[in-house]
Amino acid sequence: MRNKNNAKRLPDDINKEIEKIIDGLKCPKDFICYKSGFKNLCRANDLELEHFLACLNRNLKECKFSLYWGGALLCQCPLRIYIAKKLKK
Repeated sequence: MRNKNNAKRLPDDINKEIEKIIDGLKCPKDFICYKSGFKNLCRANDLELEHFLACLNRNLKECKFSLYWGGALLCQCPLRIYIAKKLKK
C-alpha cells in the first residue's frame, strides 16, 4: 500500500503508523488522501478532540466517516484525523 512518493518524504515510523491505520479500514475514496501525497485531502479543521475533526465538506452522503452531531458536521475517519493531528495537514 505504501506510496513511494510518501515513503520518501515521511519517516519510517510515520509510514508504519499510517499503514497500521489503513490495514483493515475500508475507505470509499480508496485512500486518495495518502496516495496523493496529502494533496487531495478532505477539508477539515482540528477541534482539539481526540477522535474527531470538524468536517468542512457539506455533503453528508459524500463520506461514510462524516457525522452530524449537535449542530456540527464531524469527521471520524481515523486516517484523516491522524493526518490532521500528526502531520498538521
